[in-house]
Amino acid sequence: QVQLVESGGGLVQAGGSLRLSCAASGRTFSRYAMGWFRQAPGRERDVVAAISWSGGRTYYADSMKGRFTISRDNAESTVYLQMNSLAPDDTAVYYCAAASRAGPIGVPVDPEKYDFWGQGTQVTVSS
Repeated sequence: QVQLVESGGGLVQAGGSLRLSCAASGRTFSRYAMGWFRQAPGRERDVVAAISWSGGRTYYADSMKGRFTISRDNAESTVYLQMNSLAPDDTAVYYCAAASRAGPIGVPVDPEKYDFWGQGTQVTVSS
């Protein structure tokens, strides 16, 4: 079992930045691929970014490339999402998730591939 707790969400003006953190419990954090997803009202939960066990491989959804950066600190059992140049369309609840079956280089993008989820943190970008 892995428990995930997100933090760092909030209200920011367009063009601003936020850094989300996701702290994980358990001793095998380094054996989980980690992902960030987001869900806006009335929309499906979409992948934002994913990162492999060691952090050597990453994936970004097209609209996040160049603006968002996913990283992880296995010693601290934490995954981060640095979000820059935020726009109102980025407003959503952001979730982190852990995938136990991705293997060492996997970066799953399908929410169904993830086994554990955090409770989410709200990000609101004002225009």
